[in-house]
Amino acid sequence: MIIQGGYNYYIVVLSVIIAILASYSALSITSKISNSKGKMQLFWLFAGALVMGAGIWSMHFVGMLAFHVHTAVKYDVWLTVLSMVASVVSSFIAFYITKPQYVSRLKIAFGGFFMGSGIIMMHYVGMEAMIMPMDISYDPVLWILSAIIAYAASYAALFLFLKFRNQASASWLKWVSSIVMGFAVCGMHYTGMKAATFTGHEQMPIHDHAASVDLFLLYGVTVSTFIILLVSWCALFLDRHVLERMAYEDSLKGLPNRNEMNRFFDTYADDEELAVLFLDLDQFKAINDTLGHDIGDLLIQEVGSRLKPFSNVDLQVFRIGGDEFLFIIKNCSLQQAEAYAERIVKEIKKVHRIEGNELYVTGSIGISVGSIQHTERSSLLKNADTAMYKAKGLGKNQYCIYTEDMGVKEVRKMELEKDLQLAIEQQQFYMVYQPKCNVRTNSLVGFEALIRWQHPRLGQISPGEFIPIAEETGLVIPMTKWVLLEACRQCKEWQSQGIYQPISVNLSVRLFQTDNLTELIPWVLQETGLEPEMLELEITESMVFHDINDIILQLHRIRNTGVRISMDDFGTGYSSIGLLDRLPIDTLKLDRLFTYDLDTPSKRAIVHAIILMAEKLHLEVIAEGVENEEHIEFLTELGCYVMQGYYYGKPMKNEQIGEWIQDFQVPEKVSS
Repeated sequence: MIIQGGYNYYIVVLSVIIAILASYSALSITSKISNSKGKMQLFWLFAGALVMGAGIWSMHFVGMLAFHVHTAVKYDVWLTVLSMVASVVSSFIAFYITKPQYVSRLKIAFGGFFMGSGIIMMHYVGMEAMIMPMDISYDPVLWILSAIIAYAASYAALFLFLKFRNQASASWLKWVSSIVMGFAVCGMHYTGMKAATFTGHEQMPIHDHAASVDLFLLYGVTVSTFIILLVSWCALFLDRHVLERMAYEDSLKGLPNRNEMNRFFDTYADDEELAVLFLDLDQFKAINDTLGHDIGDLLIQEVGSRLKPFSNVDLQVFRIGGDEFLFIIKNCSLQQAEAYAERIVKEIKKVHRIEGNELYVTGSIGISVGSIQHTERSSLLKNADTAMYKAKGLGKNQYCIYTEDMGVKEVRKMELEKDLQLAIEQQQFYMVYQPKCNVRTNSLVGFEALIRWQHPRLGQISPGEFIPIAEETGLVIPMTKWVLLEACRQCKEWQSQGIYQPISVNLSVRLFQTDNLTELIPWVLQETGLEPEMLELEITESMVFHDINDIILQLHRIRNTGVRISMDDFGTGYSSIGLLDRLPIDTLKLDRLFTYDLDTPSKRAIVHAIILMAEKLHLEVIAEGVENEEHIEFLTELGCYVMQGYYYGKPMKNEQIGEWIQDFQVPEKVSS
C-alpha cells in the first residue's frame, strides 16, 4: 500500500534557514580562496567546501527529519556518512576549478556539474540510508526535474560566489544571493522528496502522530550545523579583523601595505585609467644615520599622517617600503595626477617637529598612467619607479612623468647590465690612453688609462653609461682589477720600447669597500713587474660620503708602497677642501668644468685660489679638458702647467702611442 507522508513545517523552515546561512558563509569564505596563496589558499578551499557541503547535507537531513511517514525510521550510518562526503568533496572540486581570479563560463559549467552531481548523489544516497518497513520508488519526471534544479542551483551558486567573492563587507546583495541559493537548494531537496513514492509492507506498524521524529538526531544535526557555521564565522571574523589587519596594514601608521597593494591589483578588473604615483623620501637615510631609527620611525609616522588624508574613494595610499609610498588613483588623467603630485610634494617638505627636532625632508615622485587591462601592473609600477629615480636625478623635491624615452633607456640599461658580465668573460673591453703634458718643461708626464667597451651588437658603449651600472652591480671590482693588470702590463711593455711614462688608473669607491685593495695593488705590481712609482691611482671627491677614516687608512698603506695618489674631478661640489690636509694625495685634477669658461674673471679667481692652496699643501695640479691654446694661456698665467685634453691628444689605443710621441710638440707660444 502507498503511504502518504507529511511535513513538520517548523523543521522545514529550519532547513531553509540552514541552507541560507550555509550559502552566506560559503559566499564569505570563497572571497578568501582567490586572494590567498599556498597553504592559506588550501585552508580556505577546505573550509569553503566543508561549510558549503556540510550546510547542504545538514539542510537535506533536517528536511528528511521534517518528513514523517507514520512509521519508525532509522538511518544507515555508513550511507549517511557517504552522503555527507559526496556533498563536501563535490563542493571542494567545484571551488578548486573556479579558484583562479578570472574564470571562464566553461569552467563555471564544469564546477556546477561536479557540485550538482554531488548534491544529487548526496540526496539519493541519503534516501537510501533510510531504514524502514517500506520501499521507495521515484517518478521519472520529478526525478529529472530535481536533477535539473540541482545543476541549475549549483551553476547559480558558483556564479554568485565568483561575482561577490571580492566584496569584503556583508552587503545586502550577498544576503539576497544567499536567500536565492538557499531556496534553490531546498527546492531540489523537496522536489526529490516529491518524486519519491513510499510503499508499505503488510502488517507495517503505523504511527498517526509526528512523535516518530528522532529528536536527538534532529538536535544533533541542528547543533552540529550551527557549530560549523559559528566556526566559519569566527574564522572569517579573525581573518578580517585581526589577521588581515596584521597582513595588509602597515605597523607604523596603519596605512595599507605592499600586500594590500598586490591584492588591489589582483582584484581590480575595471578598464579605466589608473595613475600610479611612486613617492620616495629624499633625505631619510641621513636622518636615520644621524638621529637614529627611532626618530626615523617617528618621521615615517608623521609623513603617513600627512598622506592619509589624501585617501578617498578613488585614491588609495600604500606604504610599500621603509620610506616608499605608493598612490593609486582610479579614473585619473595625467593632469589630475600632476596636481596630486604637486600637493604631495608641498605637504612633505613642510617642517616636521619630532622629539624636539625640526626635520626637513623632501620627496621625489614618479608618475605612470595606464590601464591594467592593457598594461601589466608590474609595468605600471616599474614605470613609476623609473620616473621617480629620474626625478631624483633632476635634483629631487619634484615629480617626473614616465615617458617612452625613459622606458627605452631603462630597457637599454637592463640589457647592458645583463651583458656586462658576459663582456668581462669574453674580453669585449679594451684600453685607451690619454697623454698628460707639462707645458713648462715641454715634456710628456704620463698617460691616463681609460676603459672602453665594444659591444658586439650595440657597438661602442660610453663609459659614462656602463661604469655607473658596473658600480651598482659590483662588477666594477673585477673590471678594475682587469684594468689595473692591463695598464700596468702595458706600462711595463712601453719601458721595453724606451718609453718611461707613468700610468694612472681610476678607482671606484667600491674597491675601498672590499677590504682587500691594499693587497690587490702590491699583487698587481708583482704580477706585472712594474715599479710602484710608475703607477698613479685616481680617486674622486665622492668618497668623502663613505667611511672616510677607513679610506684614508687604506690610502696611507697604498701610498707607503710608493704608488702615487691623485684626486680626480676636484671641485665638482663634494666639499672635500676641509679634508685635503688629511688625505694622503700627491695631485689635484681640476675638473673640465673650470676649463670651459676661464675667460670669466670669477672662474679664473677660483682656479687661482685652488692652485695657491695646492702649492701650500705641496700638491701638483693637473687641468682636464684643455682643448685650445686659449685654455693653455689662461692656465699657465694662473700657475697651472700640467694639462690633459683633446688639444694634446684624444684617448688612443696602444698602437697609436708610438706615432703620437714622435709627432708630439709643445705649442710655440707657450714654449717661448
